[in-house]
Amino acid sequence: MQKILWILLSITIIGISTNFAYSQEMGLATFQETAQVIVDRSISQNVTASVTLQSTSVQEIRIPAELEQKLREDKKIQAVILTNQEQCILGVFDESCIMINVLRDPDAKGIFEIQDAAKEVAVTYIDEINEAFDTEAKLHSVFIHTDDQTNKALETSGIISGRGIISVVFTMPPEDTESMYEKISAILIPKIIRDGGGFYEIAKNLSFEENSKMAFSVIPLESKSLLQLKLSVDYPNKAESISEVSPLDLLKTDEIKRSDYFSSGFYPLNSIIQVVVLSPENEIISNIRGDIVPTQLIDNEKIPTDISKEGWIFDPQEGQRIQGKYIFGEADSVNKDKLKFSLGDVQPIQPNSPDESLVVVIIISIVAIAAALFYLKGYKK
Repeated sequence: MQKILWILLSITIIGISTNFAYSQEMGLATFQETAQVIVDRSISQNVTASVTLQSTSVQEIRIPAELEQKLREDKKIQAVILTNQEQCILGVFDESCIMINVLRDPDAKGIFEIQDAAKEVAVTYIDEINEAFDTEAKLHSVFIHTDDQTNKALETSGIISGRGIISVVFTMPPEDTESMYEKISAILIPKIIRDGGGFYEIAKNLSFEENSKMAFSVIPLESKSLLQLKLSVDYPNKAESISEVSPLDLLKTDEIKRSDYFSSGFYPLNSIIQVVVLSPENEIISNIRGDIVPTQLIDNEKIPTDISKEGWIFDPQEGQRIQGKYIFGEADSVNKDKLKFSLGDVQPIQPNSPDESLVVVIIISIVAIAAALFYLKGYKK
C-alpha cells in the first residue's frame, strides 16, 4: 500500500498538534517548484542537477483541458513525455521524442501483438498532442520495457519505464534545449509564473548549459494529471569524485529564490531543494553547513515539527540511498554555502555490478515526482 504522503502527514500534524505556532497560516498551492541533485554511483555514475515546475492544474501548466481529460480517463495511458534527450529510447539517435507510455494489454500475445496493441492506443492521441505542443512528431518505433532496475533504485512507480510499460515513440528533428525550453515554457507556463522568477529563472539559465536537456510529462492520476516541466543538466562520470555536495554550484547559481507566485501567503512546502545519493556502498552525511529542521518519526518518515523553520531534513542520513530535503520555512531564499554537506563511506560492503540500462539517462531526467512529497519517495500507484 502506498505510504502516506509527507505533505498530508504534515498538514495532519499541523492540524492536531498544540506544539506548533506559526506566524501565519500555512497554505498549499497546486503549483510547485523543485530543485534536485542526483548523485548516482550505482547505475549511471553521473550527477544530474535539475529544476522541475509542476502542477495538477491546467491553469498553471496549460495543456488543453479536453486532452488532459481524455488521457486521464483512458486507463491504458500511463504517461506522455516530450523531450529532447538524446537517445530517449533504444534505437533513437539525434532526434527529439514524444513518448506515449501505454500499459501492456494482458490479452496480447507475442511481441508483435503487444506492440500493435500499444500503438493502436497511442496513435489516437498524437495529432492532438502535436497541436498542443506545436510539434510534428511522426511514429518511429514501439519499445517494450523489461528492466525495473532504475525504478527500484529510485523507488519510483515504473510509469516512465518498467515491466509492463510499452513506449510508443514518435520522433521529430532535434532542437537545442535553449530554444525548446523557451518555446515549450511559453506555451505551458502562464506569464504570472514566468515573471515571478524563482526556480523558473534558474531553469531558464540552465537551458544554456552544454549538457542541458528538457522534458515535459503528463502523468494521469485518479481525478487530475500531474504536469511536469523539467530542465536538467548532466555531469557525466562525476558521481565518484564528489566528496562535498554543493547543490547550487551544480545548478550554476550562488543563491536560489522562491517564486514571487507564492508571495501572497505562507507556502513552505511548494519550494523544495532535494539531494539524492545512490551508492553501492554505505554512505553517510557529514559537515552539514546549514540548519537541521527538528523532526519526529511518523510511520517511519521524518516529519518536521515546525514547518516555519528553514533547513535540511535527511531521511535517511546514511546507507546506500540517502535523500535530503531542504525547506525554506519563512525564508524566501538561500545561498549556496548553507546547502553544502559532505559524503563519506561507512562500513563498505561488496558492491553490486548492475547492468546499465540504455534508458537510464532519460528515466533519471524525467523521473516522476509526486506532488508536494519527499520527492524521490516517488509517485507510487
